Amino acid sequence: MTNCSNTIRLVMPQWQGGNNPAYKFGAEMLNWLAPETDAPVIHVPIQEPAEPLSVENGIIGREALKTQLSSVWKIIREYKPDNIVTFGGDCLVDLAPFAWLSERWGEKLGILWIDSHPDVMTPAQFQNAHAHVLGALMGNGDPDLTTTVVCPVPSRRVMIAGIHSPLEYEKKFIADNAIRTCSPNDVRAGGESVMKWIEEEKIECLAIHIDLDVLDENNFRSVLFARPGACEHDFAGIAKGKLNIPDVLALIQKAASRAKVVGLGIAEHLPWDAMNLKDMLEQLPLIGRSD
Repeated sequence: MTNCSNTIRLVMPQWQGGNNPAYKFGAEMLNWLAPETDAPVIHVPIQEPAEPLSVENGIIGREALKTQLSSVWKIIREYKPDNIVTFGGDCLVDLAPFAWLSERWGEKLGILWIDSHPDVMTPAQFQNAHAHVLGALMGNGDPDLTTTVVCPVPSRRVMIAGIHSPLEYEKKFIADNAIRTCSPNDVRAGGESVMKWIEEEKIECLAIHIDLDVLDENNFRSVLFARPGACEHDFAGIAKGKLNIPDVLALIQKAASRAKVVGLGIAEHLPWDAMNLKDMLEQLPLIGRSD
């Protein structure tokens, strides 16, 4: 068990940012799998999947996302933590926690974004808000997201690791903002560009985002790209993960030896086999409660 007197763990099974109800189960399972903690564990209230979401002024499920963002901010303001662990849900779950950590730690904080994708889009490029989160943390994007970020994180204090094959808009945004990146090959080779970033930018505290789709779906199957029954062209043009769990662990452990980890978010967990087995169990005789 960990002793984290000023740490909170948020369980935020938000699914609307990726418009995929399966993210809800993924977040809950992450919390079940995680080691026990002495820190407060707070479950953020999330609207249950009911009817299909609609596009609301450029963002799918905008009102639900705003309500949930307000809920998590209320929790964070109540606890005023130094450190936050977040189990999601879609990638947007890290918006409020990392924005708070930027307020709390200021110029000491850097964001290490471990992801195949940079998540810097806006509604003009993509309607699913989980692809907007890092841009919003930098102060760019839809006002319903950016107005909650009191202290936007300067691009020099952002590092994206595991990224490859960005789309044209993403490539331009990264170049225009001079955001440092570390390719999958560089991560596997030791991630020296990440260590150089920490040193040169004098990063003392790290908020680390892990999108599990940075992992190779051939070796880790609980990601979007390993969805059973997916057709060959279902994810055409979208970068798929090229790393494995030991690669990610080694990078984080090395980075943690250079700066204090104050935030950790894990998102986009989609345990397809467990979900399908759960559905099967619900339909078998003798298992459920008697009427």
